[in-house]
Amino acid sequence: MPNKNLKWIFLLLLSVVWGSSFILIKKGLVGLTPLQVGSLRTVFAALFLIIIGFRSLRHIKGKQWKWIAFSGFFGTFFPAYLFSFAETEIDSAIVSILNSTTPLLSMLLGIFIFEAPFIKRKFIGVFVGLAGTTALILSGAAVNPDQNYWYSLLVVLASLFYGFNANAIKKHLQTIPALAITTGNFMVIVVPALIVLATTGFFSAGVLTAPNVPLSLLYIAVLGVIGTGAALIIFNKLIQISDPVFSTSVTYVVPIIALGWGLLDGEGFTLFQLFSGLLILLGVVIVNTSKKRK
Repeated sequence: MPNKNLKWIFLLLLSVVWGSSFILIKKGLVGLTPLQVGSLRTVFAALFLIIIGFRSLRHIKGKQWKWIAFSGFFGTFFPAYLFSFAETEIDSAIVSILNSTTPLLSMLLGIFIFEAPFIKRKFIGVFVGLAGTTALILSGAAVNPDQNYWYSLLVVLASLFYGFNANAIKKHLQTIPALAITTGNFMVIVVPALIVLATTGFFSAGVLTAPNVPLSLLYIAVLGVIGTGAALIIFNKLIQISDPVFSTSVTYVVPIIALGWGLLDGEGFTLFQLFSGLLILLGVVIVNTSKKRK
């Protein structure tokens, strides 16, 4: 199949997979704690990636491992727990929309910390996106008074961590194959994840047979292997057969898929929240189109 057609198939597949991740976290939390969900997601993904990508680790040199570790903790380890805790209080669809602020926050970090050039149009995009984020948080708090929307800040923090990770990879790990970076990330964080998991009492007798736990484990296994491990492979392939601008356009579609899952699961959503979400996506579009024109 020609790459022109294949890239659209990969984009659609990746959108569905990542867009479904938020509902999988929600379902996993039915029988598991946030710490268990975050740890198990990392462990399942690590097992999958180490099996298929262990040989690629030869591309990582000694001094580069500190940036691999930085990328692993800020790009995967901490966000996995932050998203899990956030979804104990706010709807999965809202979390997915807030997560789309990642490109905006990444650009701000690039300018103020990683010495990236300042581009006026991109700054406008950031302003629009952050305005949408603020409106979404405030409107959600008003519409759902029983939900603690302070937990939205956990999603913004996770997105900020993603921004740190993206800039660090761009600046310090540019020459390493993507599979090697990802496998190295999970080689570093899988042991801390197992330690956190052990502190939750997960390995105690009777836990695995407790109500809802087996089904929740299945959801998180799917999230770890497909939503994290396999999705990264698809994303890397998409970059190879297209370009970074086209690949990152998946950001626009993921919240739509997540919103659909949320509505099917009975989550409420207002027109003002939809408008706020569109503001965030508009900001992301402005940032990326400015890059494309350049």
